[in-house]
Amino acid sequence: MTTPTHVVSTGADLFADAVAAQAVDVTRVDWRPPMAGTEADLATVAADPRRRDANERALAAMLGVTATLVDVAPASEVLGLGRGEFLHAGPPIDWARTSGPLRGALMAGAALEGLVEDPEDAVALFESGSSVSLEPCHGRRTVGPMAGVVTPSMWMFVLEDPATGARTHCSLNEGLGKVLRYGAYSPEVLTRLGWMRDVLGPLLQRAVRTVRDSTGPVDVTGILTQMLQMGDEAHNRNRAGTLMLLRDLAPALVTSGGDATDVAEVLRFVGGNDHFFLNLAMPACKLALDAARGTPGSTMVVAMARNGTDFGIQVAGTGDEWFTGPAQVADGLYLGSYGPDDANPDIGDSAITETAGIGGFAMATAPAIVRLVGGSVPDALATTRRMHEITLGENPRWTVPVLEFQGVPSGIDVTRVCRTGILPQINTGMAGRVAGTGQVGAGLVTPPAEIFPKALARLAELARS
Repeated sequence: MTTPTHVVSTGADLFADAVAAQAVDVTRVDWRPPMAGTEADLATVAADPRRRDANERALAAMLGVTATLVDVAPASEVLGLGRGEFLHAGPPIDWARTSGPLRGALMAGAALEGLVEDPEDAVALFESGSSVSLEPCHGRRTVGPMAGVVTPSMWMFVLEDPATGARTHCSLNEGLGKVLRYGAYSPEVLTRLGWMRDVLGPLLQRAVRTVRDSTGPVDVTGILTQMLQMGDEAHNRNRAGTLMLLRDLAPALVTSGGDATDVAEVLRFVGGNDHFFLNLAMPACKLALDAARGTPGSTMVVAMARNGTDFGIQVAGTGDEWFTGPAQVADGLYLGSYGPDDANPDIGDSAITETAGIGGFAMATAPAIVRLVGGSVPDALATTRRMHEITLGENPRWTVPVLEFQGVPSGIDVTRVCRTGILPQINTGMAGRVAGTGQVGAGLVTPPAEIFPKALARLAELARS
């Protein structure tokens, strides 16, 4: 009997290890069966004649967008928010099902808007539901980090694609720790929000408009391209991006005519808040992904978002429908004496960064991120490589130096997730589960697996119709 000179092995390593022990060369194929119960739907969607072209068009639309910062203005003006109207992160939810950090953020927002004097009094206001309403940020072409609460008086970044005029929005970043987006509502939180409304927002508006009208708007997509070469991944590490934004806006801030003390405080606040640019990275990613929405037959994910209770995705070929499952608690590192029992399940629209191919998908470009979210540098490299298995292509603008400038994995494909069982990797901050706590840590998390078969089933239904 002839001994084989080479063996190809799929599945478990037991057979491959036994062959290798006999000095036979082995090629290991990382194969696994598709997610349980998805076989028929995978076959139906694979046979959809629209799928290949639709996915090519959806990916091209996403990659073709350039995001520029054209304005800063109150949400009442740019989003049409009225008194008592609140936006929040993630898929739709009512007050009865809201998590602690979302409740805390809504309570702070109600106090900021003067609907109550004490944030604690807002509980009765939201329980009654008579003069307030809750709506997902995504429904108004907006994204919000963590709780994502937006109220009428909050100032918003306004981003625009110059080729189409399409716009997206995001609130201004408060910093880390005890802040509204992590569910805190103490007096210091409200004081900071009042300063952002009365000082930070108006001064940024002057600076952004001055730059826009003199040399052209700030190229947010361009900053993202550069910061990925400088150790940022644009979700939980934005240090280089923040400083490049400050470089672009500082001269206009200094010459804005504003009070010198106020200008100095704005410069200190932005320069000292490494996460400030996150609130530009997020709407830039949404602007790109929204260009792919409404592509019949496409299996590309255009949104991943969490409200602290549910995790939801939206797909280019299924309109604005949400496919949801229970949000998971991140596995990571905790601040001070906090531990897993203190953490709320995952929350925020910031997973729009991973949906666009950065954040957790680009951790290989930001190895220092593991000091914040846990894991190791080899884990970060392996994560970026693994995400290529579930995406439709790469982004040639956003590249990873350590991987020979390979483009980041872009265009999450529902069918590839269901076929491989590989879930998108997200790095995230962790909010305390009790309203008012604030941030308790940061870590790594994935979506609940069941939401992808749900989306696949809907795609199969549409393919049969």
